[in-house]
Amino acid sequence: MSRKDEEASYPLRSLHDFLTALDKEWDRFRTAAIVGIVTTGILLVFVVYRILALLVALRRHGVIPAFEDVVFFLFVGVFAAYEISLLVRQHRFFQRWERRIGALLYLEDTIMKKIDEQQEKT
Repeated sequence: MSRKDEEASYPLRSLHDFLTALDKEWDRFRTAAIVGIVTTGILLVFVVYRILALLVALRRHGVIPAFEDVVFFLFVGVFAAYEISLLVRQHRFFQRWERRIGALLYLEDTIMKKIDEQQEKT
């Protein structure tokens, strides 16, 4: 079996390649979670502001907002709050596993250095 066929038949060549690729992607996922939290939080602030503006208009001017508007903003608010909770849990997951992956990378580096030192001695 040629080297190319061997690479194609396995999902990854080595644990090192897997950890290196995972380390590169990890920051992107964590950053995406943070950006999602911030943007959804901003959306939630705008929705809450709009709901409060509708309530103030109702109280001051007796303007009755359309039922569909109120329901729409309430749904958006609920879904935005739920999205924030999901993204916060996702961010915590990345924080926990980032330490573990970092420890694996450090362990791999230490082992590889010891192997290199032993090979130089022989």
